[in-house]
Amino acid sequence: MERAIVIRYGGEELTASIHYPAKEGGGGRCKNRVPLAVICHGFVGNRIGTDRLFVKAARELAEDGCVVIRFDYAGCGESTGSYGAENMESMIAQTRAVLDYGLGATDVDPTRVTLIGHSLGGAVALLTAVRDRRVKNLVLWASVGYPFNDIVKIVGRSAYDQAVKAGSADHVGYAFTPAYFNSLAAFQPFQEAGKFGGDVLVVHGTSDDIIPVDYAFLYQKVFWTRPEGRCDKEIIFQADHTFSSGTAQSQLLKRTREWINEREHVQQEWQNWMI
Repeated sequence: MERAIVIRYGGEELTASIHYPAKEGGGGRCKNRVPLAVICHGFVGNRIGTDRLFVKAARELAEDGCVVIRFDYAGCGESTGSYGAENMESMIAQTRAVLDYGLGATDVDPTRVTLIGHSLGGAVALLTAVRDRRVKNLVLWASVGYPFNDIVKIVGRSAYDQAVKAGSADHVGYAFTPAYFNSLAAFQPFQEAGKFGGDVLVVHGTSDDIIPVDYAFLYQKVFWTRPEGRCDKEIIFQADHTFSSGTAQSQLLKRTREWINEREHVQQEWQNWMI
């Protein structure tokens, strides 16, 4: 079962969809509670995703017993606000507001929380996880590594220059302010990745011409240097940035689903051993 909801963030309304589990949980320290997964969309994206990727992911994870929330950042999709007037700090705060809502839901286990982020949403998910200890697992799909450089490459240097000169620049109908771009430059996900102590899955396609597949290897290298937490990597041959082919999408969803279920199994074994 799934339903549309609205999550309050400051003066804005974040439109979201919540998917309820098809089966009960039972793992972790909270008996009969279920894990939570939150999906973070990318730059000028929405909670549906290209080719309905996020809808499919949420429904499959709900089949496995997760509560899943996918949402529109302020100014995107059906949410209120102006996306180009927001900043990275705001997107992190919005993600935490969604976590607040999800963890306040009935029967959610606070020890089993996963953030799934695509593209810029991957960087936001990582930065949120570093700041919010409630996040235990992280899944990065074709994640941005250098927010300022990667986004300026997408919108074009001329758009950035226009924003600086005139106070605003248009990109596919969104008005971007200098504050938006400046906030991107203030964050370095590769440098902060080592601060996250949970488990991570990194997925990237070899035919991604927007965010280089090399980022997946760099992320894994950084995550491997941590004193705790594991990192797994999945490289999908000929997949583009949005995993838009049927084969790539199937492999992405299958690996993500398997990985999250593996984490569930490991945690249940650990809890049983402690008992």
